[in-house]
Amino acid sequence: MWLRNCWYVIAWGHEIPPAKSSELFTRTVLNEPVLVYRTAAGAIVALEDRCCHRHAPLSKGRREGDCVRCGYHGLKFDPAGACVEAPGIPIVPAKARVRSYPVVQKNNWVFIWMGDPAKADPALLPDNFSCESPQWKHKPGYLHYDTPYLLICDNLLDFSHLSYVHEKTLGGSTEIAQARPTIAPVPGATADWPQIGIRVSRHVPNVPPPPFYRRFRDFDTHLDRWFDYEFLLPGTLLMHSGGRPTGTTPDDGGPSVRLHSCQTLTPETEHSTHYFFQQSHPSDEGDDSVTDSIFNSLLVAFNEDRDMISAQYRTIALNPGLPMLPLAMDAALIQFRRLLEGRVKAEQAAACASASVPASTHR
Repeated sequence: MWLRNCWYVIAWGHEIPPAKSSELFTRTVLNEPVLVYRTAAGAIVALEDRCCHRHAPLSKGRREGDCVRCGYHGLKFDPAGACVEAPGIPIVPAKARVRSYPVVQKNNWVFIWMGDPAKADPALLPDNFSCESPQWKHKPGYLHYDTPYLLICDNLLDFSHLSYVHEKTLGGSTEIAQARPTIAPVPGATADWPQIGIRVSRHVPNVPPPPFYRRFRDFDTHLDRWFDYEFLLPGTLLMHSGGRPTGTTPDDGGPSVRLHSCQTLTPETEHSTHYFFQQSHPSDEGDDSVTDSIFNSLLVAFNEDRDMISAQYRTIALNPGLPMLPLAMDAALIQFRRLLEGRVKAEQAAACASASVPASTHR
C-alpha cells in the first residue's frame, strides 16, 4: 500500500557525488531503480536507472558532462531523460528516453516524487529543519531493513515499546508504556500546513533518567520526560523530546535534555525499506562528543528495533493471513493506516477516472 503522489527521501545530500565525480549513485524506491546525480551547475537529476533499449542499469555506464551514457550499447541520455545520441543511428527515435523524476534537496534530505510530476508540490515537503541548521548538531544515519515499511511505521507510532525493546538504551522505565498518549490528526492541506498525518504526545513524569541520557548528562534526580511528534504521510517523524528535573520548568535551570529528531521511511520494495534518521541537540548544549554519543546510542537502539521488527516479519510470513489482536496502544498506528489507506484509495480512484476519460477530452 504505497502512496505515489508524495515526497520520499532517496538520499542524504552528502551521499550524492559532486558533479566532477565519475561515481554514479543509485537507489531503489517503490520497486523502481533510480539514478541520482548533480549537474555542473549543481542541480540534482533523478532518472530511471534502466536504459530504454535493453534495460541495462544506467548506473553501470558513465557520466559525460551533464549526460549519462549507457555502458551496454552506448545510448546517451540528457538530464531530462531524452536519448540524445545512439551509436550507429543517425536519427534517434523520439521514444528513446527514460523516465525523469521531480527531485529537490531540503535541509540535506534529497526528496523524490514518484507519482504524477505535475502534482509535485514543494509545499508538501516536511519541515526537517534540524537536519541542516546552525542551531542544531547531529550525525546523519541510515539503516536498511528487510521488512515492509509499514511495520516500521507501526513501531514509530507506538512508543510504549521503549519500555521493553529499549529497556537499557532509550527507555529505562516501564512508566513510558503506562503513560497514555494524546493523539490527534494533523490538519489537512492548508496554506499554512499542507502536510497530513498524526500528532502524538506522550509525557512521562517522575522517572529515572534513561541510560541514553546518562551517556552525556549527569543527573541526581528523576526527570519529567516528553515525546511530542508529528508522523506525516508517507512516513516521516518530526519529534521534540527531552527531560528535565521533576517538577521544574525550562526557566528553573538545572541539567536537562532537549532533542529534535527527524526520521523518515522510504519503501525500497514490498519487503525492504530505507530508514534515514538523525537526532539533534542544541549547538550550545554539548560538544562533538555529545553529538557522537547521541548518534552511537541511536544506532544501538535502532538496531534493537530492526532486530525485533525483522523477527516479527519472519513470524508474520509463516502465516500472513493470521489477524493481529488490536489493543489500546495501537490507536495512533491504526489511525495512521486508515489515513494512508484513504489517501491511496483516493489516488487510485483518481487515476482510474482519468484513464477512463476518452482521449478526445484530454486535448
